[in-house]
Amino acid sequence: MGQVVQIEKPYPPQVDFFMAQSRYIAYGGSRGGGKSWAVRTKAMLLALNYPGIQILLLRRTFPELRENHVIPLMGKLQDVADYKSQDKYFIFPNGSRLVLGYCRNETDVLQYQGQAYEVIFLDEATQFTEFQFQAITEINRSSGMCKAKFEPRMYFSCNPGGVGHMWVKRLFIDRKYRNSEREEDYTFVRATVYDNKYILENSPNYVRTLENLPENRRKAMLYGDWDIFDGQYFPEFNRELHVIRPFTIPMWWRFYRVFDYGLDMLAAYIIAVDTFNNAYVIHEIHESNLIISDAAKKMLDVPWDIYCTFAPPDLWGRSQESGKSRADIFADNGLMMIKSRNDRVAGWLSVKEYLKPVQNEMGEIKPKLFIFEHCRNLIAHLPAIQIDEKNPDDCANEPHDITHSCDALRGFCIMRPIEAVKPPDESWKDDDWEDDLDSFINYGG
Repeated sequence: MGQVVQIEKPYPPQVDFFMAQSRYIAYGGSRGGGKSWAVRTKAMLLALNYPGIQILLLRRTFPELRENHVIPLMGKLQDVADYKSQDKYFIFPNGSRLVLGYCRNETDVLQYQGQAYEVIFLDEATQFTEFQFQAITEINRSSGMCKAKFEPRMYFSCNPGGVGHMWVKRLFIDRKYRNSEREEDYTFVRATVYDNKYILENSPNYVRTLENLPENRRKAMLYGDWDIFDGQYFPEFNRELHVIRPFTIPMWWRFYRVFDYGLDMLAAYIIAVDTFNNAYVIHEIHESNLIISDAAKKMLDVPWDIYCTFAPPDLWGRSQESGKSRADIFADNGLMMIKSRNDRVAGWLSVKEYLKPVQNEMGEIKPKLFIFEHCRNLIAHLPAIQIDEKNPDDCANEPHDITHSCDALRGFCIMRPIEAVKPPDESWKDDDWEDDLDSFINYGG
Protein backbone atom coordinates (compact mmCIF):
# COMPACT_ATOMS: atom_id res chain seq x y z
CA MET A 1 0.00 0.00 0.00
CA GLY A 2 1.61 3.28 -1.08
CA GLN A 3 1.12 6.50 0.81
CA VAL A 4 0.31 8.94 -1.97
CA VAL A 5 -2.81 11.08 -1.77
CA GLN A 6 -3.71 13.62 -4.41
CA ILE A 7 -4.79 16.84 -2.69
CA GLU A 8 -6.58 19.63 -4.54
CA LYS A 9 -5.14 23.11 -4.11
CA PRO A 10 -6.69 24.72 -1.01
CA TYR A 11 -8.18 28.21 -0.96
CA PRO A 12 -6.39 30.88 1.13
CA PRO A 13 -8.69 30.49 4.18
CA GLN A 14 -8.19 26.72 4.02
CA VAL A 15 -4.42 27.25 4.00
CA ASP A 16 -4.77 29.38 7.14
CA PHE A 17 -6.82 26.59 8.73
CA PHE A 18 -4.19 24.00 7.83
CA MET A 19 -1.31 26.10 9.16
CA ALA A 20 -2.86 27.22 12.46
CA GLN A 21 -1.33 25.58 15.53
CA SER A 22 -3.30 26.90 18.51
CA ARG A 23 -5.11 24.56 20.88
CA TYR A 24 -8.56 25.12 19.31
CA ILE A 25 -8.99 26.07 15.65
CA ALA A 26 -12.33 26.86 14.01
CA TYR A 27 -13.09 27.34 10.32
CA GLY A 28 -16.22 28.62 8.62
CA GLY A 29 -18.86 31.30 8.79
CA SER A 30 -21.17 30.94 5.81
CA ARG A 31 -22.55 28.19 3.61
CA GLY A 32 -20.34 26.92 0.81
CA GLY A 33 -17.00 27.78 2.42
CA GLY A 34 -15.47 24.33 1.86
CA LYS A 35 -15.59 23.24 5.51
CA SER A 36 -16.00 19.48 5.21
CA TRP A 37 -13.27 19.25 2.56
CA ALA A 38 -10.91 21.20 4.82
CA VAL A 39 -11.69 18.88 7.75
CA ARG A 40 -11.18 15.66 5.73
CA THR A 41 -8.02 16.92 4.12
CA LYS A 42 -6.42 18.14 7.35
CA ALA A 43 -7.22 14.79 8.99
CA MET A 44 -5.56 12.88 6.14
CA LEU A 45 -2.48 15.11 6.17
CA LEU A 46 -2.03 14.67 9.91
CA ALA A 47 -2.41 10.88 9.66
CA LEU A 48 0.17 10.69 6.86
CA ASN A 49 2.72 12.98 8.48
CA TYR A 50 2.62 11.90 12.14
CA PRO A 51 3.17 8.14 12.52
CA GLY A 52 0.94 6.59 15.17
CA ILE A 53 -1.22 9.68 15.69
CA GLN A 54 -4.77 8.98 16.85
CA ILE A 55 -7.48 11.14 15.27
CA LEU A 56 -11.23 11.31 15.96
CA LEU A 57 -13.61 12.95 13.47
CA LEU A 58 -17.19 13.49 14.65
CA ARG A 59 -20.47 14.57 13.08
CA ARG A 60 -23.80 14.80 14.88
CA THR A 61 -25.58 12.03 12.90
CA PHE A 62 -24.48 8.94 11.00
CA PRO A 63 -26.09 9.92 7.64
CA GLU A 64 -24.10 13.19 7.75
CA LEU A 65 -20.94 11.30 8.67
CA ARG A 66 -21.41 8.79 5.86
CA GLU A 67 -22.14 11.33 3.12
CA ASN A 68 -19.62 13.98 4.13
CA HIS A 69 -16.70 11.83 5.26
CA VAL A 70 -16.94 8.03 5.07
CA ILE A 71 -17.68 7.84 1.33
CA PRO A 72 -15.24 10.63 0.26
CA LEU A 73 -12.44 9.22 2.45
CA MET A 74 -12.94 5.69 1.13
CA GLY A 75 -12.39 7.09 -2.35
CA LYS A 76 -9.31 9.10 -1.38
CA LEU A 77 -7.68 6.45 0.78
CA GLN A 78 -8.53 3.25 -1.07
CA ASP A 79 -4.85 2.61 -1.93
CA VAL A 80 -3.44 4.34 1.13
CA ALA A 81 -5.21 3.14 4.28
CA ASP A 82 -7.26 0.12 5.31
CA TYR A 83 -10.87 0.89 6.27
CA LYS A 84 -12.41 -1.20 9.04
CA SER A 85 -16.11 -0.79 8.27
CA GLN A 86 -17.45 -2.45 11.42
CA ASP A 87 -15.55 -0.10 13.74
CA LYS A 88 -15.49 2.83 11.26
CA TYR A 89 -11.83 3.72 11.26
CA PHE A 90 -8.95 3.95 8.81
CA ILE A 91 -5.62 2.41 9.79
CA PHE A 92 -2.54 3.72 7.98
CA PRO A 93 0.69 1.78 7.29
CA ASN A 94 2.57 4.14 9.64
CA GLY A 95 0.30 3.18 12.54
CA SER A 96 -1.87 6.31 12.41
CA ARG A 97 -5.59 5.83 12.93
CA LEU A 98 -8.52 8.00 11.84
CA VAL A 99 -11.69 7.12 13.75
CA LEU A 100 -15.08 8.28 12.44
CA GLY A 101 -17.97 8.72 14.85
CA TYR A 102 -21.25 10.46 15.54
CA CYS A 103 -23.15 11.71 18.63
CA ARG A 104 -26.83 12.01 17.82
CA ASN A 105 -27.95 12.08 21.46
CA GLU A 106 -26.60 14.24 24.26
CA THR A 107 -24.99 11.35 26.12
CA ASP A 108 -23.54 9.54 23.09
CA VAL A 109 -20.22 11.30 23.78
CA LEU A 110 -19.83 9.21 26.93
CA GLN A 111 -18.96 6.18 24.79
CA TYR A 112 -15.56 7.83 24.20
CA GLN A 113 -14.68 8.19 27.88
CA GLY A 114 -11.32 6.69 28.74
CA GLN A 115 -10.03 7.00 25.17
CA ALA A 116 -7.28 9.36 24.02
CA TYR A 117 -6.80 11.23 20.74
CA GLU A 118 -4.11 13.74 19.84
CA VAL A 119 -6.51 15.39 17.37
CA ILE A 120 -10.29 15.69 17.44
CA PHE A 121 -12.45 17.24 14.71
CA LEU A 122 -16.00 18.46 15.38
CA ASP A 123 -17.44 18.98 11.91
CA GLU A 124 -20.43 21.36 12.03
CA ALA A 125 -19.58 22.12 15.65
CA THR A 126 -22.70 24.23 16.24
CA GLN A 127 -24.73 21.00 15.99
CA PHE A 128 -23.07 19.77 19.20
CA THR A 129 -24.18 20.91 22.64
CA GLU A 130 -21.74 22.56 25.03
CA PHE A 131 -21.93 19.45 27.23
CA GLN A 132 -20.83 17.30 24.29
CA PHE A 133 -17.99 19.69 23.46
CA GLN A 134 -16.76 19.74 27.05
CA ALA A 135 -16.95 15.96 27.35
CA ILE A 136 -14.92 15.54 24.16
CA THR A 137 -12.19 17.89 25.41
CA GLU A 138 -11.53 15.40 28.22
CA ILE A 139 -10.20 12.82 25.74
CA ASN A 140 -8.12 15.25 23.69
CA ARG A 141 -4.76 14.21 25.07
CA SER A 142 -1.65 12.25 24.17
CA SER A 143 -2.46 8.64 23.28
CA GLY A 144 1.09 7.40 23.84
CA MET A 145 1.04 5.90 20.34
CA CYS A 146 2.16 8.92 18.29
CA LYS A 147 5.84 8.50 17.41
CA ALA A 148 6.38 12.22 16.78
CA LYS A 149 6.13 15.14 19.18
CA PHE A 150 2.64 16.61 18.82
CA GLU A 151 0.65 18.93 21.09
CA PRO A 152 -3.00 17.77 21.28
CA ARG A 153 -5.49 20.08 19.61
CA MET A 154 -9.05 20.28 18.32
CA TYR A 155 -10.42 21.51 14.99
CA PHE A 156 -13.95 22.79 14.36
CA SER A 157 -16.00 23.69 11.32
CA CYS A 158 -19.05 25.83 11.92
CA ASN A 159 -21.86 28.01 10.59
CA PRO A 160 -24.12 30.28 12.64
CA GLY A 161 -27.10 28.47 14.13
CA GLY A 162 -27.68 25.11 15.74
CA VAL A 163 -27.87 23.92 19.32
CA GLY A 164 -24.22 24.83 19.94
CA HIS A 165 -24.37 28.32 18.49
CA MET A 166 -23.78 30.09 21.80
CA TRP A 167 -20.66 28.26 23.00
CA VAL A 168 -19.02 28.46 19.57
CA LYS A 169 -19.87 32.16 19.30
CA ARG A 170 -18.58 32.89 22.80
CA LEU A 171 -15.22 31.23 22.24
CA PHE A 172 -14.44 32.07 18.62
CA ILE A 173 -16.50 35.15 17.70
CA ASP A 174 -17.13 37.15 20.88
CA ARG A 175 -13.86 35.83 22.40
CA LYS A 176 -15.21 35.95 25.95
CA TYR A 177 -13.31 33.59 28.22
CA ARG A 178 -13.83 32.29 31.72
CA ASN A 179 -11.96 30.31 34.35
CA SER A 180 -8.74 28.86 32.83
CA GLU A 181 -9.64 29.57 29.18
CA ARG A 182 -6.94 31.60 27.42
CA GLU A 183 -7.47 33.86 24.41
CA GLU A 184 -4.29 32.66 22.70
CA ASP A 185 -5.67 29.10 22.57
CA TYR A 186 -8.49 30.00 20.15
CA THR A 187 -8.17 30.73 16.43
CA PHE A 188 -11.05 31.45 14.06
CA VAL A 189 -10.55 31.36 10.29
CA ARG A 190 -13.43 33.02 8.47
CA ALA A 191 -14.51 31.71 5.06
CA THR A 192 -17.48 32.45 2.80
CA VAL A 193 -18.81 30.99 -0.42
CA TYR A 194 -16.89 33.72 -2.29
CA ASP A 195 -13.65 32.01 -1.20
CA ASN A 196 -14.74 28.76 -2.83
CA LYS A 197 -13.64 29.03 -6.47
CA TYR A 198 -15.05 25.62 -7.32
CA ILE A 199 -18.60 26.67 -6.39
CA LEU A 200 -18.20 30.09 -8.01
CA GLU A 201 -17.16 28.45 -11.30
CA ASN A 202 -19.33 25.33 -11.26
CA SER A 203 -22.41 26.27 -9.22
CA PRO A 204 -23.07 29.99 -9.76
CA ASN A 205 -26.80 29.38 -9.28
CA TYR A 206 -26.10 28.24 -5.70
CA VAL A 207 -24.41 31.55 -4.98
CA ARG A 208 -27.32 33.47 -6.51
CA THR A 209 -29.71 31.42 -4.35
CA LEU A 210 -27.87 32.55 -1.23
CA GLU A 211 -27.83 36.14 -2.47
CA ASN A 212 -31.61 36.09 -2.99
CA LEU A 213 -32.50 34.86 0.50
CA PRO A 214 -34.55 37.15 2.79
CA GLU A 215 -32.34 39.75 4.48
CA ASN A 216 -31.85 38.13 7.88
CA ARG A 217 -31.29 34.64 6.51
CA ARG A 218 -28.97 36.03 3.84
CA LYS A 219 -26.83 37.69 6.51
CA ALA A 220 -26.36 34.36 8.28
CA MET A 221 -26.02 32.01 5.31
CA LEU A 222 -24.09 34.23 2.89
CA TYR A 223 -22.02 36.41 5.18
CA GLY A 224 -21.85 34.34 8.35
CA ASP A 225 -23.50 36.87 10.67
CA TRP A 226 -23.41 35.23 14.12
CA ASP A 227 -26.19 37.43 15.52
CA ILE A 228 -28.65 36.06 12.94
CA PHE A 229 -28.84 32.37 12.07
CA ASP A 230 -30.96 29.58 10.66
CA GLY A 231 -33.47 28.23 13.16
CA GLN A 232 -33.46 31.36 15.32
CA TYR A 233 -36.84 31.73 17.08
CA PHE A 234 -36.57 35.47 17.68
CA PRO A 235 -35.13 37.06 14.52
CA GLU A 236 -36.95 40.20 15.71
CA PHE A 237 -34.31 40.71 18.41
CA ASN A 238 -31.88 43.47 17.52
CA ARG A 239 -29.24 44.59 20.03
CA GLU A 240 -29.25 48.11 18.62
CA LEU A 241 -33.00 48.44 19.20
CA HIS A 242 -33.67 46.37 22.30
CA VAL A 243 -30.55 46.80 24.47
CA ILE A 244 -30.23 50.20 26.14
CA ARG A 245 -28.15 51.93 28.80
CA PRO A 246 -29.73 52.25 32.26
CA PHE A 247 -31.57 55.48 32.96
CA THR A 248 -33.45 56.88 35.94
CA ILE A 249 -36.89 55.29 36.06
CA PRO A 250 -39.73 57.14 37.83
CA MET A 251 -40.62 55.31 41.00
CA TRP A 252 -44.33 55.58 40.18
CA TRP A 253 -43.91 53.29 37.14
CA ARG A 254 -45.38 49.84 37.67
CA PHE A 255 -42.76 47.22 38.63
CA TYR A 256 -43.26 43.51 37.99
CA ARG A 257 -41.21 40.54 39.17
CA VAL A 258 -41.09 37.43 37.00
CA PHE A 259 -39.02 34.29 37.28
CA ASP A 260 -38.34 30.70 36.28
CA TYR A 261 -37.09 28.45 39.07
CA GLY A 262 -35.23 25.17 39.44
CA LEU A 263 -32.17 24.08 41.36
CA ASP A 264 -30.30 24.14 38.08
CA MET A 265 -31.12 27.85 37.61
CA LEU A 266 -33.06 30.75 39.05
CA ALA A 267 -33.72 33.28 36.29
CA ALA A 268 -35.53 36.28 37.77
CA TYR A 269 -36.24 39.76 36.40
CA ILE A 270 -37.67 43.07 37.50
CA ILE A 271 -39.57 44.69 34.63
CA ALA A 272 -40.76 48.30 34.77
CA VAL A 273 -43.79 49.35 32.72
CA ASP A 274 -44.44 52.95 31.72
CA THR A 275 -47.69 54.77 30.99
CA PHE A 276 -47.67 53.56 27.35
CA ASN A 277 -47.20 49.90 28.35
CA ASN A 278 -43.59 49.85 27.20
CA ALA A 279 -41.63 47.30 29.24
CA TYR A 280 -38.08 47.78 30.53
CA VAL A 281 -36.12 44.80 31.90
CA ILE A 282 -34.02 46.55 34.53
CA HIS A 283 -32.71 43.84 36.87
CA GLU A 284 -31.51 40.25 36.44
CA ILE A 285 -30.76 37.39 38.82
CA HIS A 286 -29.28 34.36 37.08
CA GLU A 287 -27.91 31.88 39.59
CA SER A 288 -27.90 28.11 40.11
CA ASN A 289 -28.07 25.83 43.18
CA LEU A 290 -30.38 28.05 45.24
CA ILE A 291 -32.88 26.36 47.52
CA ILE A 292 -36.29 28.04 47.65
CA SER A 293 -35.64 30.09 50.80
CA ASP A 294 -32.41 31.51 49.33
CA ALA A 295 -34.06 32.16 45.97
CA ALA A 296 -36.92 34.00 47.67
CA LYS A 297 -34.50 36.10 49.71
CA LYS A 298 -32.58 37.17 46.61
CA MET A 299 -35.74 38.11 44.74
CA LEU A 300 -37.16 40.07 47.67
CA ASP A 301 -33.94 42.01 48.23
CA VAL A 302 -34.65 44.74 45.67
CA PRO A 303 -35.39 48.47 46.16
CA TRP A 304 -38.53 48.65 44.02
CA ASP A 305 -42.16 48.47 45.11
CA ILE A 306 -43.27 45.36 43.21
CA TYR A 307 -46.84 45.46 41.90
CA CYS A 308 -47.03 41.68 41.46
CA THR A 309 -44.91 38.59 40.84
CA PHE A 310 -45.60 36.16 37.99
CA ALA A 311 -44.40 32.57 38.45
CA PRO A 312 -44.60 29.43 36.26
CA PRO A 313 -47.58 27.10 36.88
CA ASP A 314 -45.40 24.07 37.61
CA LEU A 315 -44.52 25.59 41.00
CA TRP A 316 -48.07 24.80 42.18
CA GLY A 317 -47.66 21.03 41.86
CA ARG A 318 -47.88 19.49 45.33
CA SER A 319 -45.29 17.12 46.77
CA GLN A 320 -46.65 13.72 47.76
CA GLU A 321 -44.34 13.66 50.77
CA SER A 322 -45.10 17.06 52.31
CA GLY A 323 -48.39 17.99 50.66
CA LYS A 324 -46.87 21.40 49.94
CA SER A 325 -46.11 22.94 46.60
CA ARG A 326 -43.01 24.97 45.84
CA ALA A 327 -45.34 27.97 45.56
CA ASP A 328 -46.37 27.32 49.19
CA ILE A 329 -42.73 27.29 50.28
CA PHE A 330 -42.05 30.53 48.41
CA ALA A 331 -45.06 32.05 50.20
CA ASP A 332 -43.75 30.79 53.55
CA ASN A 333 -40.58 32.74 52.77
CA GLY A 334 -42.45 35.97 52.06
CA LEU A 335 -42.79 35.80 48.28
CA MET A 336 -46.43 35.88 47.16
CA MET A 337 -47.02 35.05 43.52
CA ILE A 338 -49.58 34.96 40.73
CA LYS A 339 -49.66 31.88 38.52
CA SER A 340 -48.70 32.75 34.96
CA ARG A 341 -50.35 31.11 31.96
CA ASN A 342 -48.68 27.96 30.65
CA ASP A 343 -49.57 28.25 26.95
CA ARG A 344 -46.05 28.13 25.49
CA VAL A 345 -46.89 29.06 21.91
CA ALA A 346 -49.15 31.96 22.92
CA GLY A 347 -46.44 33.10 25.32
CA TRP A 348 -43.72 33.10 22.68
CA LEU A 349 -45.98 34.98 20.28
CA SER A 350 -46.52 37.56 23.03
CA VAL A 351 -42.74 37.97 23.35
CA LYS A 352 -42.52 38.46 19.58
CA GLU A 353 -45.15 41.19 19.77
CA TYR A 354 -43.14 43.01 22.45
CA LEU A 355 -39.97 42.73 20.34
CA LYS A 356 -41.58 43.89 17.09
CA PRO A 357 -40.87 47.55 16.25
CA VAL A 358 -44.08 49.58 15.90
CA GLN A 359 -44.94 53.25 15.71
CA ASN A 360 -45.01 54.55 19.28
CA GLU A 361 -46.74 57.49 20.91
CA MET A 362 -44.00 59.86 19.65
CA GLY A 363 -44.35 58.67 16.06
CA GLU A 364 -41.07 56.69 16.28
CA ILE A 365 -40.67 53.10 15.12
CA LYS A 366 -39.56 51.27 18.26
CA PRO A 367 -40.27 47.97 20.07
CA LYS A 368 -42.35 47.66 23.23
CA LEU A 369 -39.58 45.83 25.11
CA PHE A 370 -36.19 47.21 26.17
CA ILE A 371 -33.45 45.48 28.15
CA PHE A 372 -30.89 47.28 30.29
CA GLU A 373 -27.42 46.33 29.11
CA HIS A 374 -26.38 44.74 32.39
CA CYS A 375 -29.02 41.98 32.03
CA ARG A 376 -26.42 39.98 30.16
CA ASN A 377 -27.95 36.51 30.23
CA LEU A 378 -31.30 37.54 28.77
CA ILE A 379 -29.49 39.54 26.08
CA ALA A 380 -27.36 36.51 25.19
CA HIS A 381 -30.16 33.93 25.31
CA LEU A 382 -32.97 35.66 23.40
CA PRO A 383 -31.15 35.63 20.05
CA ALA A 384 -29.81 32.12 20.69
CA ILE A 385 -32.96 30.18 21.45
CA GLN A 386 -33.97 27.86 18.61
CA ILE A 387 -37.14 26.74 16.85
CA ASP A 388 -38.34 23.32 18.00
CA GLU A 389 -37.83 20.90 15.09
CA LYS A 390 -40.98 18.95 16.04
CA ASN A 391 -43.17 22.02 16.57
CA PRO A 392 -42.02 25.11 14.65
CA ASP A 393 -44.42 27.27 16.68
CA ASP A 394 -42.55 26.43 19.89
CA CYS A 395 -39.02 27.00 21.17
CA ALA A 396 -36.57 24.13 21.53
CA ASN A 397 -35.64 22.95 25.01
CA GLU A 398 -31.97 22.51 24.09
CA PRO A 399 -29.57 23.75 25.08
CA HIS A 400 -31.50 23.82 28.34
CA ASP A 401 -29.27 26.37 30.07
CA ILE A 402 -30.43 29.18 27.76
CA THR A 403 -34.16 28.52 28.19
CA HIS A 404 -34.66 29.75 31.78
CA SER A 405 -34.31 33.48 31.10
CA CYS A 406 -36.54 33.25 28.02
CA ASP A 407 -39.19 31.25 29.92
CA ALA A 408 -39.23 33.92 32.62
CA LEU A 409 -39.78 36.67 30.05
CA ARG A 410 -42.53 34.61 28.41
CA GLY A 411 -44.32 34.45 31.77
CA PHE A 412 -44.37 38.25 31.86
CA CYS A 413 -45.42 38.92 28.27
CA ILE A 414 -48.34 36.47 28.20
CA MET A 415 -49.94 38.07 31.28
CA ARG A 416 -50.59 41.39 29.51
CA PRO A 417 -49.30 43.57 32.37
CA ILE A 418 -51.07 46.82 33.21
CA GLU A 419 -49.40 50.09 32.33
CA ALA A 420 -48.38 52.67 34.93
CA VAL A 421 -50.62 55.60 35.90
CA LYS A 422 -48.88 58.85 36.72
CA PRO A 423 -49.96 60.25 40.10
CA PRO A 424 -51.74 63.62 39.95
CA ASP A 425 -49.65 65.25 42.70
CA GLU A 426 -45.97 65.80 43.39
CA SER A 427 -45.70 63.12 46.07
CA TRP A 428 -43.27 61.15 43.91
CA LYS A 429 -39.91 62.85 43.54
CA ASP A 430 -37.76 61.28 40.87
CA ASP A 431 -34.74 63.37 41.92
CA ASP A 432 -34.53 61.35 45.13
CA TRP A 433 -33.99 58.25 43.04
CA GLU A 434 -31.15 59.70 40.99
CA ASP A 435 -28.91 59.74 44.05
CA ASP A 436 -29.22 55.96 44.20
CA LEU A 437 -28.48 55.29 40.52
CA ASP A 438 -25.12 53.63 41.25
CA SER A 439 -26.70 51.11 43.59
CA PHE A 440 -29.52 50.65 41.10
CA ILE A 441 -27.00 49.64 38.41
CA ASN A 442 -25.30 47.31 40.87
CA TYR A 443 -28.57 45.52 41.43
CA GLY A 444 -28.69 44.89 37.69
CA GLY A 445 -25.07 43.80 37.38
